[in-house]
Amino acid sequence: MREAGVAVIVGVHGIGKYDYFQEAGSAAGAAEAMRVKWDRYLHAALGGKGDGHYFSEIAYFSHLLRDGEARARSLAAMDAPAQQVLLEWARNRGLGEQVTGALRAFTGWLLTALDARSTAFAELFAPEVAAYLTDVARRERCRQAVAETVRRNRPKVVIAHSLGSVVTYETLWANPDLRIELLITLGSPLGMRNVVFERLLPAPINGRGERPPGVARWVNIADKDDIAAIPPGLGGCFTGVDAEELVNLDWLDFHTAEKYLGCPALDPHLRPFLA
Repeated sequence: MREAGVAVIVGVHGIGKYDYFQEAGSAAGAAEAMRVKWDRYLHAALGGKGDGHYFSEIAYFSHLLRDGEARARSLAAMDAPAQQVLLEWARNRGLGEQVTGALRAFTGWLLTALDARSTAFAELFAPEVAAYLTDVARRERCRQAVAETVRRNRPKVVIAHSLGSVVTYETLWANPDLRIELLITLGSPLGMRNVVFERLLPAPINGRGERPPGVARWVNIADKDDIAAIPPGLGGCFTGVDAEELVNLDWLDFHTAEKYLGCPALDPHLRPFLA
């Protein structure tokens, strides 16, 4: 635990982090390897303030969404739930509006329509999001992993990236005893229609979700070109988003935790917790 008076931050990772589990051989080892990197990334964003140790722990769940394969399956080999997520994601991007027919025919078309960066992203995003949203047991285990990490560390701040923002949102709703002063979501797909938003637990009411009751303040940060953060702003579909930051991280590297955690937009929101 950190010294008294210094913020404790818990991180929640996003898609494509199974390699950490393979390399470390355990969820705890994967979480620690990520914590070291996330500390380094955030240290840059904060201009070197502090001792360079900001995260007490990373809530790790990637291994709970896999069946042991080294990498996500190719687009062509995706099962129906993953293909459905891919289809709806593509529609959110403005692709595939005229496509009809079988899902497999659509994914074959999509392979030729997407550029390399989008294809690589989709190979990770669609299977992992589908596994989380359509498999009740996996979903519950992921939420338990995040809840246990938050409860163990009692952080003031939780920073959740990508799919991790979805797991965190649901976890905080399912565990109202978890109280945090600041939730920062980075590159979040929480508002993505027909993929995530309508499937959230608890379900949105009259087209709007709400800030979890244990969260005092919610800040959302998204890159303007992030193909996971569609829409980039969450205030239009969630009540209780206190601040939104639209940033320009990198025209190629628009979704990684490294770019988000190294973004200067984090500084003013975290500064009060670093005194």
